[in-house]
Formats: sequence, C-alpha cells, structure tokens
Amino acid sequence: KAGQGADSATPRPDAAGPAAAAGEAARAAEDQGGAPGSLDELAARLAEAEERAAANHEQYLRALAETENLRRRTQEEIVKARKFANEAFAESLLPVIDSLELALKVESPSIESMREGVEATLRLMVSAFEKNQLVGIDPAGQKFDPNHHQAISMVPADATDPPTPANHVATVLQKGYLINDRVLRPALVTVVQG
Repeated sequence: KAGQGADSATPRPDAAGPAAAAGEAARAAEDQGGAPGSLDELAARLAEAEERAAANHEQYLRALAETENLRRRTQEEIVKARKFANEAFAESLLPVIDSLELALKVESPSIESMREGVEATLRLMVSAFEKNQLVGIDPAGQKFDPNHHQAISMVPADATDPPTPANHVATVLQKGYLINDRVLRPALVTVVQG
C-alpha cells in the first residue's frame, strides 16, 4: 500500500483536467491574436465585414452599369458605322454626277466634245475609286491567277498575237476590281492552253 500512496501522490500531466487545458488554449489563442475575447469584439468585426461587403457590392453595381453603358454605346457606334460606311465613297462620286449632268445640258455636242467629256468623267471616276482603295485588275499578258481572274475559255498558243506563253492571260474581256486588297470582282479572261 505504501507503493500505491507514492503513486497517487505524484501528479500526472493530465490530472489538471479539461478545464485547465481549455483555459491555457484560450490564453494562447488570445496571445497570438486568435479568437476574440468578447461578443462586442465579434459584433465590431461583423459590422466591419458587412461594411466592406456593402462597399464591394456598390463597386460591382457601378462596374456592371459602366459595362452596360459601354455595350450600348458600342452598339450605337456599330449602327452608325454601318449606316454611314459608304459616305466617303458617295462624296467622292459627286463630281462624276456633276460632270454627267453638265454633259446632258449641252444642246448640240460634237463627237470630239462628247469624247472629251466622257474621258474627263472617266478620270473623275478613277480618281474616286483610288481615293476609296478600289483598284482595277487588268491582267493582259500576266500569268493566270485563279484568285484574281476568272477564265471564260482557253485558246491555243498559236492563236494569240503577239505570242503569249502557256497559262497566261490572252485577252481581258472585263476588268476586275480589288477593294483594300480583297477581290470585289475577278477579271474575266481567256487563257492560253498549256
């Protein structure tokens, strides 16, 4: 029994009980800035978090409204761009119309004056085309290019004067046109047989 007494007199590490361990954990957490110590502190932190959430929500709503305004303005600009896309081209054609109207006002034009008027009007038209990056394709004698030319027929090599190499354009039946390096209309051509 003496041995039993000595054993019971010696304190064990877990003998203090769970309450002492909980108190030590709470003090350690408070020392490290962990769990708050009172309901007032919790309420203050909750109010601060709600304030931040409200501010973030307001910023979100403003950004959403700005995005919607930007989308609406962009849509309006697209509609205007489509509506007035050909304004510059139409403006460059006005001198051509003026020239044709003046030609029709002449009472008794001579063949020479009509030819000069047509040539002047053609120069105005070519100038209007150039201002709007509309360029003619006139591939006479060039190698056939299916991206820019449309072959209507093939002709034998001995039928061309001057002689034209095989797979080259023999005759241009109708000029083609490019607009900003994109084919608006291919040139209609006859091609020398290979």
